[in-house]
Amino acid sequence: MCTFASCYGTPNYTALKLIIINGPNLNLLGKREPEIYGNQTFEGFFDTLVKKYPHLELAYFQHNVEGEIVSKIHEVGFTYDGILLNAGAYTHTSVAISDAIAGVTTPVLEVHISNIYKREEFRHKSIISKECVGMIAGLGLDGYDLGIQYFLTKNK
Repeated sequence: MCTFASCYGTPNYTALKLIIINGPNLNLLGKREPEIYGNQTFEGFFDTLVKKYPHLELAYFQHNVEGEIVSKIHEVGFTYDGILLNAGAYTHTSVAISDAIAGVTTPVLEVHISNIYKREEFRHKSIISKECVGMIAGLGLDGYDLGIQYFLTKNK
């Protein structure tokens, strides 16, 4: 198995600006349903990403309120190189978030910690997917890392 640098080379570009936007209940990672989401807090995981990718400008935002997520997408949607979005339960219900994604130029990658297709039937439908460049689901927190690698390879 190779490291990112040995597989893809050492980055020689200006720092990419990426943001992870997490939706409702993801502030409870490490406490909430550890059998599904694991025991690690997102803040602890984010710190490992920042250390792993020192050449990137990584930001993190979490909110439980739909309108705040929409506002953050509007705020960063024309100036960042990529958005990794885990809209949580809003994935399945929010036309507003889908419209926000459609209205910005920054590419959005949908990320889910759990495999939404192995969960309740209502979670099998994503309203936001059609506006996203892709989806990563079911790989735990590693899905965010893979999302970062996607943006790195797309922005070489």
